Amino acid sequence: MKNAITLLKSVAMAGAAITGAGVAGAVVGGTVIAGLAFKALRSRPLADGSVVLVTGGSRGLGLAIASRFARNKIRLALASRNRAELEKAQAQLLAEHTHLRAEDFYLIPADLSERSECERMVAETISHFGRIDILVNNAGIIEVGPIESQTLEAFERSMKVNFLAALYATWAALPYMRTQRAINVSGAGSRTRARIVNIASIGGKMAVPHMLPYSAAKFALVGFSEGLHAEIREKGIRVTTVCPGLMRTGGEAHAQFVGDVKGEKKWFNLAATLPVVSVTAKHAANCIYRATMSGRAEITISPQAWLMARTAGVFPETTQLANALTNRFVLPKAPAVALKD
Repeated sequence: MKNAITLLKSVAMAGAAITGAGVAGAVVGGTVIAGLAFKALRSRPLADGSVVLVTGGSRGLGLAIASRFARNKIRLALASRNRAELEKAQAQLLAEHTHLRAEDFYLIPADLSERSECERMVAETISHFGRIDILVNNAGIIEVGPIESQTLEAFERSMKVNFLAALYATWAALPYMRTQRAINVSGAGSRTRARIVNIASIGGKMAVPHMLPYSAAKFALVGFSEGLHAEIREKGIRVTTVCPGLMRTGGEAHAQFVGDVKGEKKWFNLAATLPVVSVTAKHAANCIYRATMSGRAEITISPQAWLMARTAGVFPETTQLANALTNRFVLPKAPAVALKD
């Protein structure tokens, strides 16, 4: 496995060098243009009393996003499976943001793989706070392992949590967002408009070997989110698609591994914790906040993720060949068994 890890690093470095040589001009030009555009799209202020609903908000990236929004005088609805984790998250946020009070929070324990639970989450938030200004669809799960060790249930489970939960929550919230009046920002001469933020992944732009359930669901989320942005932008509701790369959020501790579990954990944990290629949850949350408030249609977090997404779009066959070589020579092998149903 040590040799495999060394090879993984070598493949990554070689791939980066080759790709960099081929698209260096595009990267530099794109970065400059993106920087100027981002400066032009300065973040609008978030009105006092705005309601932000974050799914998967009890830990990791979801908690970091909630914390970034909580720098403002807002009201937060947090949804997650576990009430104890939600209460712990609330206590942490209250300690970090002393201008907020307990009544500024509403905690919703919910199984977001169920449509009825997503609808209940939105209905309870509206009932409690009277509105939803920003919906952050962040809840997600990760299934790691080769196709031979996966099950159809794993794909169904991933599709429910990583895609359908966002669809259900958005479907339930949209009627309210269309009709509610924007909140005036005191002294700023502007108003907080409704926002929907879908936390997808670089895995929704390019398939990731040994993460097929996750990647398939994130591809679906990216397609839905991009199409939704086009359809409801004219109605004053902005949709932001977020495609992070690798993040140091502790999510690897909650991933599900199959096949050569020890080997799968080793490569996944290494990739998720490398400072050079991964970003912190706090950094990602700051990027997501700025993109949300400036109404950006899409953001890819980290230069590496941006480059990977663009390379996959321009050179799809080369990208798939690189993935196939990584799968063959680097990733753990699965037992030679038939696919499970």
